[in-house]
Amino acid sequence: MARYLSKAAPGLWQIQRRRKSMRSTSIRRRTRWEAREQMLEKEGRLPDAVIACVGGGSNAIGSFYHFMEEKEVRLIGCEAAGRGIDTFETAATVNTGKVGIFHGMKSYFCQDEYGQIAPVYSISAGLDYPGIGPEHAWLHDIGRAEYVPVTDDEAVNAFEYLARTEGIIPAIESAHAVAYGIKLAPAMSGEQILVITISGRGDKDCAAIARYRGEDIHE
Repeated sequence: MARYLSKAAPGLWQIQRRRKSMRSTSIRRRTRWEAREQMLEKEGRLPDAVIACVGGGSNAIGSFYHFMEEKEVRLIGCEAAGRGIDTFETAATVNTGKVGIFHGMKSYFCQDEYGQIAPVYSISAGLDYPGIGPEHAWLHDIGRAEYVPVTDDEAVNAFEYLARTEGIIPAIESAHAVAYGIKLAPAMSGEQILVITISGRGDKDCAAIARYRGEDIHE
């Protein structure tokens, strides 16, 4: 059973949320509520920015949900740029796609010159998707969230950096968010707070990262 929701915004996004996606977003929303509560408990205020990786977008929408009404909190989604948004080997939908209809929803999709869904690429299987959830399309259109491209190189560097410095091996998907956090943090003051969503563990990605670095290793 589908639920349809119309947003009165430019483009009039039609949002179709099937039960599976609703469960996924609901679970992620509940866990991300803890981030808001812990921030208020430990710091006495909300963060200045929240960053999360974006493929289809359920992880990021869960991270953004409890901060959407707080206009002072920047919401930043990190798309998989693959080998660059100026190439065909990318999955950065908002940055390179256009409006279309696919999988029963109207949103942004990577398309070819004929309007067909284009092949996409990312080192991250979890972000290797030619579209983005319509809630993200709406947030982009109203200017509430920013969507930035992160290349394979940047994500792999961030994966290795976090593992070396903190002993945390992030999923390569999450490493896209870490990569942009590394870019953004130097531009912030020492009093500002940045939340980066680490949405998965990266032990499953170590062999792929080693191969990316030229090692002859197989799982």
